[in-house]
Amino acid sequence: MISEEIVYEENRDYFRYPCLLRPEILEILKGCDCIIHAGDVNKPEILDILRMMGSIYVVRGNNDKDWAEGMAKTLHFTIEGVKFFMTHNKKDVDWDLKDTQIVIFGHTHKYFEKIIDSRLWLNPGSCGPRRFDQEITMAVMTVDNGTYQWEKVAMIPEK
Repeated sequence: MISEEIVYEENRDYFRYPCLLRPEILEILKGCDCIIHAGDVNKPEILDILRMMGSIYVVRGNNDKDWAEGMAKTLHFTIEGVKFFMTHNKKDVDWDLKDTQIVIFGHTHKYFEKIIDSRLWLNPGSCGPRRFDQEITMAVMTVDNGTYQWEKVAMIPEK
């Protein structure tokens, strides 16, 4: 699971020239059956790369501009019998979550995980340019036959 301006290229001004996925993120994603992106993709080319790796579930973030107008702001989906709800900004959560087991959101650039009302609430953080002195993070989840386990993945950027 990834979120937030997942762009990286050495010696670039990230906010003026976002262009590539971090190589270490790509390595992790290559081993995944599904990619879940909680918004702020920034460029359609990134989705093109992710689609080549497998199934992708993605929502539009506040930094996804005109090119992403047709992208959903919220998404309900099921993987291996586990029911998910995803949005970019937590304030847009559909509070009628019914039998949703996992709520995924982004926007804050900060990793968050907590079980609330028997549901996992998870923000994978940001694996784009480091901001606010926060960690560069994502989450890896194993989903199988109605059960799930997750793991926070934190990376230390090279100086």
